[in-house]
Amino acid sequence: MKQPMERKDTDYVAGGRPLTGWRVLAIFVGLFAIVLAANGVMAYFAVKTFRGEVVAHPYERGVAYNRDIAQAREQAARNWAVDVQLSRGAGGETDVAVSMRDADGADVSGVVVDALFAAPADLTKDIRLHLEESAPGRYAGKAQLPAGQRALVLTAAREGKEVFRSTNRVEVR
Repeated sequence: MKQPMERKDTDYVAGGRPLTGWRVLAIFVGLFAIVLAANGVMAYFAVKTFRGEVVAHPYERGVAYNRDIAQAREQAARNWAVDVQLSRGAGGETDVAVSMRDADGADVSGVVVDALFAAPADLTKDIRLHLEESAPGRYAGKAQLPAGQRALVLTAAREGKEVFRSTNRVEVR
């Protein structure tokens, strides 16, 4: 004679550990703890390696926005012609040569010229250079620049007041 089939309404296995509410809560809290720890480690290294600033003192630059616009209009009215030449010297240094002429074609002399070679998105790799006047309207300097793209910020000041500023992307070879 055939034995009647035993009916199974549960997946319970004798000797197994039951899945209780406390166990589900512990698994849930444990998974969230792992995710939060991983996010914390990633946030720490992101902040430690890159501050997120590409301009020094961004708040002050924002407050000075209207002044910067007025200075740009004054500079445009002067109509100076400025030419920059970069060349790699024999010792591996980059020679920077700048020539400046006013609207009448006369050499611009007696200004303090500085060059900032700004690295993309990292203020710590910026290289500043003061250019000396080698001849009327001609300014020169040397810097140890790594090859690659930089933002060249060229400024000229007379009696402590900035009279010229330009920002251009340059390729240092």
